[in-house]
Amino acid sequence: CEVRPGPEFLTRSYTFHPNRLFHAYQFYYEDPSCQKPAHSVLMKGKVRLRRASWVTRGATEADYHLHKVGIVFHSRGALLAVAERLGLSQASQDCARRLPPAGAWLPGAVYELLGAQAEQDCAAALGFTMHELSLVRVQRHLQPQPRAPSRLVEELYLGDIHTDSGGETALPTHGYSATAERLQHHSHPCLVCGLVSHADEHHPPVLPPPVALALRLQGRWVSSGCEARPAVLFLTRLFTFHGHNRSWEGHYHHFSDPACQQPTFTVYATGRYTNGTPSAKVRGGTELVFEVTRAHVTPMDQVITAMLNFSKPGSCGGPGAWSMGTERDVTATNGCMPLGIRLPHVEYELFKMEQDPRGQSLLFIGQRPTDGSSPDTPEKRPTSFQAPLVLCEKRAPRALGLMPTLSAHVQGLAAGASLWRKAVLPAFGKFLVLGGWGTLQ
Repeated sequence: CEVRPGPEFLTRSYTFHPNRLFHAYQFYYEDPSCQKPAHSVLMKGKVRLRRASWVTRGATEADYHLHKVGIVFHSRGALLAVAERLGLSQASQDCARRLPPAGAWLPGAVYELLGAQAEQDCAAALGFTMHELSLVRVQRHLQPQPRAPSRLVEELYLGDIHTDSGGETALPTHGYSATAERLQHHSHPCLVCGLVSHADEHHPPVLPPPVALALRLQGRWVSSGCEARPAVLFLTRLFTFHGHNRSWEGHYHHFSDPACQQPTFTVYATGRYTNGTPSAKVRGGTELVFEVTRAHVTPMDQVITAMLNFSKPGSCGGPGAWSMGTERDVTATNGCMPLGIRLPHVEYELFKMEQDPRGQSLLFIGQRPTDGSSPDTPEKRPTSFQAPLVLCEKRAPRALGLMPTLSAHVQGLAAGASLWRKAVLPAFGKFLVLGGWGTLQ
């Protein structure tokens, strides 16, 4: 069950065909466990893969066009909630006439928002787009299995969902949203995969209740894979929380490539956090306030080292030359401006803990703002989550090393964040991609 900014709760199933046509299901829910379906959206269209991204290494840029969008309401309350989103503009009033009156709503009826019969694109007026298809990446890796050979897992990464209202079309996509797994090569067991794969707009999947855990941060939490952030940033994270005095420390390992194999710089930060309070916006979430008081920076390649050496004196650490692989304290200079690190710094956060089907504890931390800023005011507190961290029971993995991934040449598109059903689009060939580095936020 995905949590998108807003918050919105949904599952997804995307199917791509050899002729570049696709159809997509997005199932929306009233609750963060995806057990109470509200409405389903069916989209049909065409996608054209263009070129390797010059901004987000390892990704492919694409264009898409929607041919038809329909919506099915599963309750009268869901109809009223969607109608309310249309607002009072003239265009929205025209779209409102495409929705049935509350008293005439028919369960299971498909109401067209975009298509041959629609005079205008009412799907966009309601915020239903496929802008995530503007950035695509397919990755394969071997997933260890208990008492069994490792299994090949294929995952689809699509463009990120903008955290700001209206940002879907206003800002370019440089990061990734939640991943999907190809149906033929998903990890086992996967009850949710089966439920979503057999669903349609008339029969939305109802997921089993998750194992919710009380928020107990104490311990070490680590990224389960290479993560992508806005501002063209790839990283892995390791957090240690000390419950007895509510202090924390974090290691942010930054890389120039989407496989997290080419390190650029590392940030070690420490601080304190407050007692959590239940979130009024995101059920199951806990609101906390984090303070960052100290930071150390270690340049890991020649480009970053040179940049720090040519930075304005006093903007990143005390006097003296930087050298690759050597850590320096940047607290006295109030952070490191060339890397976007400001001290002291306060962030208004959203946390959640769950347990996956294998019994692994997961920690979800709030999604970073799409514009590359930080949630440094209560109004910017996240309403959705990043990829989860996993609990290290004994000790942290060696230097956050990741399992080597197989080549991720995009040989076919795939499905969105809940399920990837079929993908047999033409291959794109090989590209030379120039990558960059992003600032820490």
